[in-house]
Amino acid sequence: MKIILTDAKTVTQGDLSLDGLSEFGEVEVNGLTAYEDIAETVKDADAIICNKTPLNGETLRLASHLKYIGLFATGYNNIDTEYCRENRITVCNAGSYSTDAVCQHTFALILECFNRVGAYSSFVSDGGWKNSLTFSPFAFPLSELAGKTLGIVGFGSIGKAVARVAEAFNMRVLAYKRSPENDPRLCDLDTLLKNSDIVTVHCPLNDESYRLFDRTAFEKMKDGAVFINTARGAVMDEYALADALKSGKLSYAGIDVLETEPMARDCPLCGIENCFVTPHIAWAPMETRERLMGIVCDNLRSFIAGEPKNVVN
Repeated sequence: MKIILTDAKTVTQGDLSLDGLSEFGEVEVNGLTAYEDIAETVKDADAIICNKTPLNGETLRLASHLKYIGLFATGYNNIDTEYCRENRITVCNAGSYSTDAVCQHTFALILECFNRVGAYSSFVSDGGWKNSLTFSPFAFPLSELAGKTLGIVGFGSIGKAVARVAEAFNMRVLAYKRSPENDPRLCDLDTLLKNSDIVTVHCPLNDESYRLFDRTAFEKMKDGAVFINTARGAVMDEYALADALKSGKLSYAGIDVLETEPMARDCPLCGIENCFVTPHIAWAPMETRERLMGIVCDNLRSFIAGEPKNVVN
């Protein structure tokens, strides 16, 4: 097989080996591929392995031998799955590889809002503790998670992992998902927004979730609530979130994803003091990426054996 990687730099910058793919044939590694170069880059591919590369009728028009697309991701909104189905191209994602990592990062963002570790560390580095009159200066407000209500939007593997950790903090959990499930924590979205001290998003990006969190949604949330998004940037209206933070409607936000990545120079969330932004790294611990590589290789191995799994089209 001719296996072409289109955006390997999004998965490894020299710290993670790609050698496992050599088991299946000739491997061509491209660090990043500009949109206008994708069609020419993949024209000889039997298989494409990618993360966020847009693959559609335009970019795949020359790939006459293409049989398989493997994703270094769970989400697949960058793939035109209907086009691939019509052209008999199997698309497989890497589900559940990042559950623990994203759950961990979700609470890193929540705890930053409630414990302000970064702000206190800077306060000490800047000499604030040395100049303090007391042994424990209350420079920034702190709050306990115990007794707070966490609203989880999207109750798949990540959402349920987040719920388990929240309950370990003695938090109350509310959850919302589209498909019915017998779980007493589930409720409608309006009820969740109205009653949650923290709302965290873990749903996939699709037509129904696109900008689900708009001005109306933020207005429905409790005054002083916290908003966390480690899912996809486009599930929120960034301008509406910025206004909610500036007005004090929301006390804090913790954001790992944006609609435009890398961050646009005019991103409305940039520089807002009560908005903590990390650069889409919730999924990126080394152990997580090693697990991801194993799933990607196993998916391709299964496809070649005639027993494809994790098929999304």
